[in-house]
Amino acid sequence: MTAALSTELKNLLDTPVFVNIATIQPDGSPQVSPVWVKRDGDDVLISTTVGRRKEKNLRRDPRVTVVVQPFDAPYSYAEIRGEATLTTDGGQELIDELSVKYTGKPYADFNPNSGADDPRVVVRISPRKVVGSI
Repeated sequence: MTAALSTELKNLLDTPVFVNIATIQPDGSPQVSPVWVKRDGDDVLISTTVGRRKEKNLRRDPRVTVVVQPFDAPYSYAEIRGEATLTTDGGQELIDELSVKYTGKPYADFNPNSGADDPRVVVRISPRKVVGSI
């Protein structure tokens, strides 16, 4: 069963708000990372690379939580719980789009040392439940 994002949350995700993504480590402990984000309908998209801890965790266990907390309203937040699907299709395009959204520059200009990175991965998070005050 999927959950819908509120209009306010969708509008916030369309801005350069940082979010934290929590995945599950092999030993069951959480792993949390701040990431850039894009919205596609009610789905949330992030970018990572093949071989990073997030990618390994999500391939093993697709359960994920994303916490959205605007810097200018620290007592307001939303927690998006869901499942992730991963693909390398469109991976480079997504990181370039996110880089322009957050830095105003293509990713290669923002992070010139990124050429040696492993292939980019699109992580699509389909919400199951949304809680919080946004």
